[in-house]
Amino acid sequence: MKKIYTLLALATVTSAAWAGGLLHNTNQSIAWQRMMARGATTEIDGVFTNPAGLAWLDHEGWTMSLNIQSAFQSRDVEATFPLFSYADPNHSPIRKYDGKATAPVIPSLYAAFKKDRWVASAFFGITGGGGKCNFEDGLPMFDAAVMSGIYSKTGTLLAGQPLLKTLVGADAITPDMYTINTAMKGRQYIFSGQLGGTYRITDFLSAYAGVRLNYFSGNYKGHLDASLGDALKQRAAAGLATLPPEQQAVYAPLLTTLGQEGGLTHIKLDTDQKGWGVTPILGVDFKFGPVILAAKYEFKTKLNIENDTKTLEATAMGQASEDLENAMAGYKHGVNTPNDLPSVLYVAAGYEILPKKLRAAVEYHFYDDKHAHMANEKQNYLKHGTHEILAGLEWDINKMFTVSGGFQNTDYGLSDDYQTHTAFSCDSYSLGFGGAVNITEQLRLNVGYFWTNYKNYERKQEHYMGNPAMPAGSDKFSRTNRVFGLGIDYKF
Repeated sequence: MKKIYTLLALATVTSAAWAGGLLHNTNQSIAWQRMMARGATTEIDGVFTNPAGLAWLDHEGWTMSLNIQSAFQSRDVEATFPLFSYADPNHSPIRKYDGKATAPVIPSLYAAFKKDRWVASAFFGITGGGGKCNFEDGLPMFDAAVMSGIYSKTGTLLAGQPLLKTLVGADAITPDMYTINTAMKGRQYIFSGQLGGTYRITDFLSAYAGVRLNYFSGNYKGHLDASLGDALKQRAAAGLATLPPEQQAVYAPLLTTLGQEGGLTHIKLDTDQKGWGVTPILGVDFKFGPVILAAKYEFKTKLNIENDTKTLEATAMGQASEDLENAMAGYKHGVNTPNDLPSVLYVAAGYEILPKKLRAAVEYHFYDDKHAHMANEKQNYLKHGTHEILAGLEWDINKMFTVSGGFQNTDYGLSDDYQTHTAFSCDSYSLGFGGAVNITEQLRLNVGYFWTNYKNYERKQEHYMGNPAMPAGSDKFSRTNRVFGLGIDYKF
């Protein structure tokens, strides 16, 4: 039961909503959106992507950048489970659950001050989490677990109560005899502030050291009420009326309890989660003529999130359920859950094909997810850490207009045991494009758009959700993603 009701981890948004590893969002600027491979840049967005490269900023003094992005995702689960067919007019065991995730305003702010060989820089943005996600019809792990529980428990109860079995008119209460009213939503963000310094050691080599403070904020709300259908209630009431008074006195309270809203199963959760951690960052950059080689390393961040729980309810057939309460223990007030951010290695190479005209870059990221502690040691189910490959091209049409395009491929190392209905990922590739307009010598406008193409993930399970008490089932996970934004860079 505990594995079944891990469903109450409503964090459908734990995987990154926009781009990057399982827990990171790397698209922190419009320049990234339109080119993607920005690990070898020497412009202001390098505060995040290549901080050591700031040594070659083309402006002494202050440079700032404000970026606003909007992201829209779908996260859908197509579940196949035998008991679904009872409640479907066409007797189909397949149900589609649609999740909508939106983050209409994703801000990021950069600032850098350059003087001679030194550059001080700062960054603020949302570097993790996935915004808000709503599943208006719940999730299959809720429905399947509750359907199986009701079928099993009522089957056992009715087998020992022949008269009650007669009133119900069946060997067990099946999904066509009751209704499930369920919905859930989650919100999860990691807000980050970064400070650091860059020093140009030689005419070709620079280095960076900095820290990023990460603050986790989440809220999860959900409910499920399984209630007897009108037909069953009327049949039971009619049968009860035919019994002698002494038998009515025995069965009437139970039928009344079961006939209430949520009388078969009631689950409700409302919890906030908060936590923080610090990420040390080191970077180096080598620039020789048209060639740039750069690397950045972010150390693993220990991050525990603590529950501030307002509501935590679980009853089955009108009584407190020990199984449900044990399964929900992780969401009790004050409980801490590990949610480490993995260490990340970024390496990139850039080349100026035509001086001050045409530039190309390639990049590689490695997220060491298997050594970052997650809830229930979930990281152990990954086959390997996340690998990303990026490439981009940028062309200055003239002194005023620039266009660019980029590509990113992401391989998470997923497994069946890692995927859950509340937090699933799909390998993908992304394409981005956009442009920039130099309105004045000090002011630049950036416009970008990218979309992600996900590979559906399918799994079949001998026992649905890994529970031996459940029959076989299967899932198909799918996602879509579109992000666009505007940004301005300004030199003081």
